[in-house]
Amino acid sequence: MKVLVINCGSSSLKYQVFDMDAEKALAKGIAERIGIDNSIIKHETSEGKKTVIHEILPDHESALELMLEALVSPKHGVFKKIEEINAVGHRVAHGGPYFSSSILITKEVKDKIRHLFELAPLHNPPNLVGIEAMERLLPGIEQVAVFDTAFHQTMPKYAYLYGLPYEFYEKYKIRKYGFHGTSHKYVAQRAGELLGRPWESLKIISCHLGNGASITAIKDGISLENTMGFTPLEGLIMGTRSGDIDPAIVSYIMEKENLNIEEMSDLLNKQSGVLGISGISSDFRDLEDAGLQGNERARLAIEMFVHDVKLHIGAYTAILEGLDVLIFTAGLGENGIDIRKMVCTEMDTLGIIIDEEKNKIRGKEAEISQEGAKTKVLVIPTNEELMIARDTKNIVLTR
Repeated sequence: MKVLVINCGSSSLKYQVFDMDAEKALAKGIAERIGIDNSIIKHETSEGKKTVIHEILPDHESALELMLEALVSPKHGVFKKIEEINAVGHRVAHGGPYFSSSILITKEVKDKIRHLFELAPLHNPPNLVGIEAMERLLPGIEQVAVFDTAFHQTMPKYAYLYGLPYEFYEKYKIRKYGFHGTSHKYVAQRAGELLGRPWESLKIISCHLGNGASITAIKDGISLENTMGFTPLEGLIMGTRSGDIDPAIVSYIMEKENLNIEEMSDLLNKQSGVLGISGISSDFRDLEDAGLQGNERARLAIEMFVHDVKLHIGAYTAILEGLDVLIFTAGLGENGIDIRKMVCTEMDTLGIIIDEEKNKIRGKEAEISQEGAKTKVLVIPTNEELMIARDTKNIVLTR
């Protein structure tokens, strides 16, 4: 079975094609600067054939058309005809209270994704654009929606509600939803495979650390907590997002700086986080370099992030009543040798002790905990696309 996985962003489009009989990636690519000057598509097959397409991409549908052409190209394609694609899986950021699992896309599903635009204005609209474009380009091919929030729908009510008047939950569904669920579920399942134990029997804390970052507490194979909330702004300090702050700060700054709602939202989402603290960059590699050169604010930004991660690991260990496995994943989690070391330093009371030599790895699966340590510490590169392809295959074949 051949599955095409699509992830539409506001001005980008990532895609990957899998042969699900062997769970093998056949091709992948990215279209960038959609609707902007200097659009580009980068395409690569598993055999190493690469091509770069410089074309005007006025919208996502034009990008998807060129993607399909690349997939059947005699030079760098992987199909003789596009009908070889059996199903399409779409990443959808926000499933709200409606979806606790992946689902076959119908008109009703699309209507609910559209209804959630106001909860994920940067993500759900382009996600739906991709779905509707593929319906036109590949009519009759079954499509599946895989939601970032779905894995966290198992959180108990006392964990996902906010201390606001209950009527706002009833009227507007204001609650914690959690994000990065596809990634957290993938690495948790993979941890079980690597350790030779059912993942449902493990107490797991998964740290998805990148420009966007979240931590999840997983017990009995279900998510009990995630640091992100009603939106991906809540939780850890991130690349450009503030993470948790006193809500009163919002109205205070708006008044002092004479900001409107849109300007305040932009400040919290795009000008804050380690970028706002350091004044240099949202990229931790830049911050580490600057810190080594004596930049105190760059060091401070890293220290704040590490403190935040450690704080939530401790809290989530309490919620889980112990900890079997700590996972690092995503760009920073997979490659940040120094960040992993800082997070795990002086955490032996939780059974977290890493081996510094084992920790000297980037972008590959490894156990980095010290021999005999109570808690297994793993580095697992995430593979959200494969997770989406698995769900798509299972839903199409079992419906």
